[in-house]
Amino acid sequence: MWGKKPSPLPPPPSKLPPFEQLYIFAAIAAILVALLSIQRRRAPGRWLPSKGEKREYEVWALKYSVVWMGSFAAIIAFQLYEAFDALTYFVVCGGLALPLVLQPLVARGPAGKKAKSVVAQHAVRAQLWIALFGFVGNYWYTHYFYCVLRAIYTMPAWRLNGVPIAMFFATHFYFSSYHVLANLVLRKARTAHAPGWRRAALTVALIGAMSYTTAFMETLTISNFPYYDFENRDMAYTVGSAFYGLYFIVSFPVYHALDEPDLRGPASIADVAFSSLGSAMAVLLLLDVSRLLLGVPLTIGGALWEVTG
Repeated sequence: MWGKKPSPLPPPPSKLPPFEQLYIFAAIAAILVALLSIQRRRAPGRWLPSKGEKREYEVWALKYSVVWMGSFAAIIAFQLYEAFDALTYFVVCGGLALPLVLQPLVARGPAGKKAKSVVAQHAVRAQLWIALFGFVGNYWYTHYFYCVLRAIYTMPAWRLNGVPIAMFFATHFYFSSYHVLANLVLRKARTAHAPGWRRAALTVALIGAMSYTTAFMETLTISNFPYYDFENRDMAYTVGSAFYGLYFIVSFPVYHALDEPDLRGPASIADVAFSSLGSAMAVLLLLDVSRLLLGVPLTIGGALWEVTG
């Protein structure tokens, strides 16, 4: 009828975290404060290794984190992704991952000399660990996000097993930074406090807190990218962060032991590969148990290779 106004469109779903998220982080903070208050301090502690290749690699990785984070921030802020096609996503993400792969070939050792063997360098070992763990994560774990959280990638992409290949590259530089940052916190806790059950409890709590926070912050920062979305964003922020955090519950402590002087980590390059793949299997088991507890069927579709967009 002439005088009838059209029904208003429903407001778009909010991309902000639900209010309940405050309670989650308040509980995390309270647990950490309580555990820190009972620690027996033995030294100032240190964030970085005192010397050596691992220190040099972590300093470099932290500096490079500013580069890729700034690049992604500009792409999102100026909506440059609207002009991207499958090739552009591949080149941008692959180009941002490439410096991490090439760094071990050009970096010089602590004494200004390259290591005798390339595979003996910490940077190579760290890159291998992250590359294997990230590949399994994309190839397998992404399907759990598709099924449990109803996540979806809609940008044009070349896909491997239903996952954009550009995401394999993006995961590499994301995870390289995440794990180096986690190293700093775990090292500080280990070197500042006396060993015993108090420090062990604090370490477990820190791993859990960093895992959940890392997952949440990635979900939050990517919320303005319209081509990766969830059916229920509130669930993605709360339950989804815990689900994604299962990756890091396993990977943070295992990766931290890699070439850490006072910890027993993998020795040979083969040990590094087995360590990464073993961690990946542990995460897969945790994800599948969680899926079963939620009563969600697992359906893996797609093809070995496809182009979408």
